[in-house]
Amino acid sequence: MISFMEHGRIARLIFVGALALSLAACGKRNDDGDDDGGTGQVDGPPCTDLGCFIVDCASKGLPPTTITGTVYAPNGTLPLYGVNVYIPASDPGPLPDGAVCDRCANGLPGGSWVSTTTDEAGHFQLVDVPATDNVPVIIQTGKWRKKLMMPTVAACQDIPLGVADTSLPKNKSQGDMPKIAITTGNADALECLPKKLGIDDSEFTTDANAGAIHMFQGDGAGTFAANWAGGAGPFASATTLWNDVNKLKQYDVVFFSCEGEQNPNKKPQTTLDAVKAYADLGGRVFASHWHNIFIEGSTQSASYTQKPAVWAANGGTPGVAVWNNSGRTFNSPATNLDPTDHIDEQAHPKGASFATWMLNVGASPAGMRGNVPIKDGKVTVTSVDSAKAERWVYLRDPGVPNPVDTPQIFQFTTPNEAAAADRCGKVVFSDMHVSSGSSSATGSAFPGGCSTAELTPQEKALAFIFFDISSCVGVIQ
Repeated sequence: MISFMEHGRIARLIFVGALALSLAACGKRNDDGDDDGGTGQVDGPPCTDLGCFIVDCASKGLPPTTITGTVYAPNGTLPLYGVNVYIPASDPGPLPDGAVCDRCANGLPGGSWVSTTTDEAGHFQLVDVPATDNVPVIIQTGKWRKKLMMPTVAACQDIPLGVADTSLPKNKSQGDMPKIAITTGNADALECLPKKLGIDDSEFTTDANAGAIHMFQGDGAGTFAANWAGGAGPFASATTLWNDVNKLKQYDVVFFSCEGEQNPNKKPQTTLDAVKAYADLGGRVFASHWHNIFIEGSTQSASYTQKPAVWAANGGTPGVAVWNNSGRTFNSPATNLDPTDHIDEQAHPKGASFATWMLNVGASPAGMRGNVPIKDGKVTVTSVDSAKAERWVYLRDPGVPNPVDTPQIFQFTTPNEAAAADRCGKVVFSDMHVSSGSSSATGSAFPGGCSTAELTPQEKALAFIFFDISSCVGVIQ
């Protein structure tokens, strides 16, 4: 398969003509043997749109023209759910830089002749694909985008695409990638997850370099290992990122690794305001464990009382969640009385698909749909306001009297105070640490603390969210 970049970088998308004539004006291509001068088109003006080459295979007693495949993470092994695959109707153009308001209601960039999304096995089937030369195919979720050019599509046949074609880009030479910032923390190692997901080493740099993933030091690793293929030198302080909304706006997604405590001295009110403003304009925030300070506000020191507007409870106005800040740690499963994490299939639209996907990728044990085995899980949240947030994963603890299901992962869209149709950004909170076998200690060099073992069940659960957080806000129209 020829990528757009390998196809001479010619006008991004090559179509026959300039889309000056609509499908309605020229009709579909017909291959019925009429004497049409060899054009293969119905009577009327010459047709140049790709849509003119959609063949009515059923009328010939033949199967439709299809393109099929499975979309994978950049590692080429983890299938992905909910990724858009489509034949664009016009040039989608370049992706905008930095955080933007990306609503599903806006539709696919460039429109589409044919479109679909991947199922819980990562599989897709495009049906009634134009049968002609130079047919573009786009694979996209958020700003993860791969563009392919099909040199020739034969009518009334299936064309399967291979893993190399359908894996999301592992570096910018293979396609578009979101710009991501990750802060390190000594209690979690979020930076190890994208490495396991197949992102090339060259894309992990400091903010002084051009990688897709910029590293910032919180209370964790602060430099790269010697001879690292990406950036070099010390990471900038995390405070230079989250203290400045203009800095945050440079990134599509920011990941805050748990630091083992809230550290409110490093996150004043202006910092909490900046993070909220960033999310409200379309940014994506993933906060691990004690970074609940960005949502709940400071609670670990009487000397600090800062809290974000709207997201935190204020007087008689509830916040997006009720917090217990227990600091409790648990592991599962060992016995039937041990606490176990479960995917909530009712509280959010993707819950059932999330549970099916976890079974398909071997993250939930066979016969235990929705179960997520956990190592070093935490308990910080009591409940979420279902009118403001969606519970994705919850802890069920049968070993205590009158057990209450408490959230492990929840998400809300922003501005949370706006109507759902007017929201632009996403915030995810997770008590489920990624680290499980990986570490990011202060003074260590990345990626020295990252485990090279296969993805654990909780890492797979967080991988689902890693790609989903980049997707558009709302329901795809």
